[in-house]
Amino acid sequence: MLGISWTEFLVIMLVAICVVPVKNWPDVARFFGRVFKWIRRIVWRISDVSEQIQQRIDLEKPIDDLIENATNDMFSDVTVKPKKFVKRKSVKKK
Repeated sequence: MLGISWTEFLVIMLVAICVVPVKNWPDVARFFGRVFKWIRRIVWRISDVSEQIQQRIDLEKPIDDLIENATNDMFSDVTVKPKKFVKRKSVKKK
């Protein structure tokens, strides 16, 4: 859980219980409830978006393969001959 072990979490909670006055415990509990709800919504949105992206990638893979195969078929017979480069003598300026 966010790089914190359960024992560390329990120690933090015990310190928080000792520091926060008893009359403020309901307010603190409401605050943490809102925070956890907000974090849960964000995680759900991120997971939904990642699933949508994965679906789009899966749909585009066959198209990419089709394009690659078509270009390979079109250019398989084409050969390019390298040009011969002739070295020119450098002309010295006076």
